[in-house]
Order: sequence, then C-alpha cells, then structure tokens
Amino acid sequence: MTQQNIEQYLVYGNPIKQSRSPDIHKIFADENNIAIDYQKQLVALGDFKTAVKIFIAQGGKGANVTAPFKEDALKLADTLTERASLAGAVNTLTFKEGKIYGDNTDGEGLVQDLLHNNVTLKQSRILILGAGGAVRGVLLPLLAQDPKSITIANRTVSKAEALCENFNDERLTACGFDELADQTFDVIINATSASLSGDLPPIPTSVITNDIACYDMVYGKDDTPFIKWAKAQGARKTIDGLGMLVGQAAVSFSVWHKIMPDIHSVIEQLRKAIQQG
Repeated sequence: MTQQNIEQYLVYGNPIKQSRSPDIHKIFADENNIAIDYQKQLVALGDFKTAVKIFIAQGGKGANVTAPFKEDALKLADTLTERASLAGAVNTLTFKEGKIYGDNTDGEGLVQDLLHNNVTLKQSRILILGAGGAVRGVLLPLLAQDPKSITIANRTVSKAEALCENFNDERLTACGFDELADQTFDVIINATSASLSGDLPPIPTSVITNDIACYDMVYGKDDTPFIKWAKAQGARKTIDGLGMLVGQAAVSFSVWHKIMPDIHSVIEQLRKAIQQG
C-alpha cells in the first residue's frame, strides 16, 4: 500500500514524549485491518492553530489533543458535539470537507472502563473528588448512565457548585471534602491531581466501605496513593486510569473509522509494557 493511501493522524501536546496514543491506535488499526500512520507532535505554546492548519493542508484526517491544548482545540473547531461543548474541551478533531469537527471522548472512555470492570453506574451514588477540567469532561457521559446521584467534592466548593450549575441536573450536588463524613456512596472517582504528586485528597476514611468501587483517573507502574489508601480501608474494588486512557482512544478511533475496537487486549499489552518500564 502506498503512503498516499495511508490515512494520517497525530496527537498534539506539550509535553508529548510520554503519550502512548500512537501505540494504542496502531494496535487498534492492525486488529481491524486499517492502514494508518499515527504520530505524536510537540507543539510550542501559542502554535497550536498553525500546527493544525499545516497538518490539514498536508492531508491529515484527524488528531487527538492532550494538555495544554484541549481548550485551543475547542475554539478551533467549526462544529462541536454536545459532550465536547459541555466539557469545555476537545480531545478529538476530525478534518472533513474543509471543516474541523471537535469531540471529547474522555468521559465515554471513563464510562466504558467502569462498565468493563463490572462497576454498576445505574442508580448508583457516585462521588467525584475534584472539580477541574477532567470532571467537566466526564459528567455528561456519567449522567447518561442514569445514576441516582453525583456528588462533586472539592477543596474550593464554589468551583464544584459552578459545575453543577453549568450542567443544571438535579442529580448533581456540590460539597467540600469536610462535608463527606456522614455520606454514603457506591462509587468514588478520584479526579484530583493528588496522585501525581504522591498525595491523597483530604477525605474521611468513613466514605470507604467494603462494598464500594474506587477509581483513580491516574495510573502508573505501581498502585497510586489513592488506590493504596482505598485498598487499606477495605474497598471492594479498586481501578486505576489506564483503561480510561485506552477507552477514550477507542472512542476516538470509532469516531474516525466507524468501528469500536476491543480494548481488553490493549489494556493488557500496555500494562505489561508499563510493568517492564
């Protein structure tokens, strides 16, 4: 097959060296007999729009977007999906017929991974720790799963309250970490950046019961501090964010190629690669 027949894709970020997106999409493409060339590109701050325009001119078909360019991608898109609009960020761009289409697959990736791990979301009481962009990106897909309630706890309560107002859904409530002691949940999702710095969100041990599922959006070679803590408190199930990474990539792949790839084998392959360093 000639290079002209191979569709070109990129992932943009700064930094970008750590991105596993090219590996993930290559596996998806190989397993579905689709020929793609997927690269990663470091973009200088302020150069995102120019980089995308150059890629489109070169025949690029689509791109993933990671930090810190997701809001730039939102502004650049001509058309947005509802989930991208509500998320206030875009991680998937499609270039078609002279237009740029923006989507956000992060939340759907999280939902797919939770369901893959047999976590019940329907009529569940969900606690989300944090109120940053990551939370905004996952609320619509989580609400679509028909939970009983979603509580957003954050150090700055006003940020959590603003998110609730933005989505205007009666199942959403906001509170501070210090208000959690007497509350009961079925699922806890850590969307704070605490695990990246080796810290824990300041939540009471009483929220962890032996039938709760705890999810950390961060992943690594070893258990994150939040996962270790949840296990020590007797949580029934603990899951890190590797499956969310693969899940959001799978949804992006389906946006571009109209095929939802299998994520199970990719998660296993990545897990092995991470363990081997």
